[in-house]
Amino acid sequence: MLDEMDKRLLAALQKNAHLTAQELGDILNLSPSQAGRRRQRLECDGYIQSYTARLDPARVGLDVQAFVQVTLALHSPEHGQGFVSMISTRPEIISAWTLTGDADYLLRVFCEDLSALNTLIHDVLLPHPAVARVQSQIVMDQCKRDAPLPT
Repeated sequence: MLDEMDKRLLAALQKNAHLTAQELGDILNLSPSQAGRRRQRLECDGYIQSYTARLDPARVGLDVQAFVQVTLALHSPEHGQGFVSMISTRPEIISAWTLTGDADYLLRVFCEDLSALNTLIHDVLLPHPAVARVQSQIVMDQCKRDAPLPT
């Protein structure tokens, strides 16, 4: 179980994963060694899965963000697994969820341009034997950035 100190530590690291043990200790009113041990325990226990850099999509040439809903025609385990395996190999698909409701999957996609999105939909997703329907929504603006998880 997480105590309040653990929650404060996780909140601080979600804002800045580069915090040193000294800086964490200052924030939490702990010694650097106590803060470091807490961080290490949270890493070992799987609360902290990894440390990553958040890139600016436009600065790296990814000007189109879209959400793509995919409805499967065939729901057998082998077709579903084949679809999941295929989307796992596509770097422009940065995350995917299975859903309840009309669509079976929701994909978050970043592409260089509309042509690249069109290619992904028409040359990759729609030809897959399990896919019945694809519907995309192009993101016009992101009014709230991906936020840290609530702790």
